[in-house]
Amino acid sequence: MPRQTRTSSQQTVPPGLLVVDKPSGMTSHDVVARVRRTMGTRRVGHAGTLDPMATGVLVLGLERATKLLGHLALDTKAYLATVRLGSSTSTDDAEGECLSAADASGVTESAVRSAIANLTGDLEQVPSAVSAVKVNGRRAYELARQGEQVELSARPVTVSRFDLLATHHDGDVLDLDVMVECSSGTYVRALARDLGRDLGVGGHLVRLRRTRVGPFGLSTARTLESLEQHPELSMELDEAVATAFPRVDVGADTARALSHGQPVRGAGFEGTYASFDPEGRAVALLRDRGSGAKPVLVLRPAG
Repeated sequence: MPRQTRTSSQQTVPPGLLVVDKPSGMTSHDVVARVRRTMGTRRVGHAGTLDPMATGVLVLGLERATKLLGHLALDTKAYLATVRLGSSTSTDDAEGECLSAADASGVTESAVRSAIANLTGDLEQVPSAVSAVKVNGRRAYELARQGEQVELSARPVTVSRFDLLATHHDGDVLDLDVMVECSSGTYVRALARDLGRDLGVGGHLVRLRRTRVGPFGLSTARTLESLEQHPELSMELDEAVATAFPRVDVGADTARALSHGQPVRGAGFEGTYASFDPEGRAVALLRDRGSGAKPVLVLRPAG
C-alpha cells in the first residue's frame, strides 16, 4: 500500500503517480491545480486530457515522476459513453449548439449495430472541430470558439471495440449506451457524430466516462474528495514504473552506469523498458539501439 504522502509540513511528497477519477465540469488543468493544493506541491502534471464534460481516469505525475509522463505507453483507452441519435451539434457533444434535428425513433437496433461495425477497426477519422489538434500552432478548439472555420484532415485511428450495451427511446431521439476501446488520438465525440451521420439522423455525445488509459483503470482511481481526506499517491515511483513498463533487473555495476546516463548492454525489448537495481528501485528507462541500450530517462541520477 502507498504510504501517506503528507501528515505534516515537514514531510515531503514522494515521486509517483496519482490516478484521479475526474468529475464532470472540471478541466484537466483544474484537477492539477486542486491536487497541487491538496498534496502541497507545485510539481504536478497530467498525461493527456479529458474534456470538462467527461469523467473518469486522469493520470497525474508528482515530483520527479512528472518526467515519467511523456514516456508512459498510454496508447490504448477505454470508455463508457452515451450517444444521442436525432441531432447534431457544433461541438459533436451536448455542450454545442444544435445544427440539425431529425426523427430517430424509427432507427432499428440492427441498423445501429451495422453502422457501429463500420466504425470499428482501422479508420480514417476527422477530429472534432473543438479538439486539441493543432492548426498552424494553435489548438483547433481555440480557433473554433473564436468563430473561425476549422478544417481538419482525417487521421488514422484504431477502434478495437465498439459495443452497443443498451438503447433508450425518448420521443424523437434514441440514446445508445456504448463501450469503446480505441487507440490514443481517437475522438469518441467524432464516433458519435459519424454514427449519427451514417444513420441519416445526426448524432452527438451526451456522456463520456474514461474507464482506462494504458494500464491504469478506475480500480486505482481516487476521487478528489477522498484524496483530500487521505492525501496519498496511487503508486509511488517504483510501483508506477513496474506497472507501466517491461522490467529488467540489473546488477549494481550496470545500475551505477545507468545512474550516470551511460549506455549498457541491450535487453532485447521493443520500445521503452525499465531497469531496476538489486534493491528493487527503478533506475532508468531505456531503449535498445543495436546490441546496446541507452537511457531515455534517468530516474535515480547518481548523487
